[in-house]
Amino acid sequence: MRDGTVHRRGTRTAGVLLSALALLSAATGCGGSAESAASAKKASAVAASTADRVEPLTDPAKPQLPVTVGSSDGKKVTIKAADRIVPLSGSLNEIVFTLGLGDRVVARDITATFTQAKKLPIVTRNHDVSAESVLSLKPDLVLAETTTGPEEAMEQIRDAGVPVLVVDPAQGLDDVGPRIEAVADALGVPASGTRLTQRSEERIAAVRKEIPAQEDHPRVAFLYLRGTASVYLIGGKGSGATSLLEAAGAVDAGAESGLKKDFTAITTEALAQAAPDAILVMTKGLESVGGIDGLVKIPGVAQTPAGMDRRVVSIEDGVLLNYGPRTDQVLKSIVEQLYGDAK
Repeated sequence: MRDGTVHRRGTRTAGVLLSALALLSAATGCGGSAESAASAKKASAVAASTADRVEPLTDPAKPQLPVTVGSSDGKKVTIKAADRIVPLSGSLNEIVFTLGLGDRVVARDITATFTQAKKLPIVTRNHDVSAESVLSLKPDLVLAETTTGPEEAMEQIRDAGVPVLVVDPAQGLDDVGPRIEAVADALGVPASGTRLTQRSEERIAAVRKEIPAQEDHPRVAFLYLRGTASVYLIGGKGSGATSLLEAAGAVDAGAESGLKKDFTAITTEALAQAAPDAILVMTKGLESVGGIDGLVKIPGVAQTPAGMDRRVVSIEDGVLLNYGPRTDQVLKSIVEQLYGDAK
């Protein structure tokens, strides 16, 4: 168990990496074989199925306000209205929309990539909040995470009299329900929070039941790739992927091999120690290195079982580590890509 300081650093690292990848607006040169292009296209299509839309609750409740709730920063927050909501992370945007209150959201984080949110103005890149942009939208509620910053911007929003609810960041499947319910309570729709939590947990459980029986669990390494900046990292403990991989019946190869940092620069030695049977990547990260052909050119990748078999699992950037209402779709996509015909 890590102490609070290390935990905060870990979640901040995962958030920064997610935001950075979301900034990649287009693939860099995707040269290579037709086979690689087809594989990358197929992976992108599978990933897109989890990314296009959220599914709001039917017959959503209307907020019953005012309410006073506890915030993860230790403060008590009184919310008197929720007509103009500004969620400062993609995951929080997703929760509000799925609770059926998307028509009240007036801004988004750059990682909120689902269709219903795309036309909203971007006021934050998770760790680069523009207080002026937020306040110009006259919000009556701001939703943030403990890793949201900079702190000066958050204080400026509070000083303007806007209620700010802070929610603990997601690290695994166990965080899905508590995050949904924290947001729902603050919006004055606790019953909707209970409904959405139950729906999400039931769907995750249903996917897990479909995982094929196996004697040897596949070892999967989570790689963060940003070819345009020559950034190539392998996830270890605290990367945010461990819980998802374990739910898919796999082993987090980076964490299991002893990588104690959230992310470590990829080396031939680190990959050899991890010895992944498959590699998990974010879609734009894979595109940024030129697809699977480019991925296997990264030193050490081609020598792993995953590289030799070209076994890659690709999930859309804005949803992979959200641990929210669409996590069942993410898990299903991982299972389908990981096991294929074995199912």
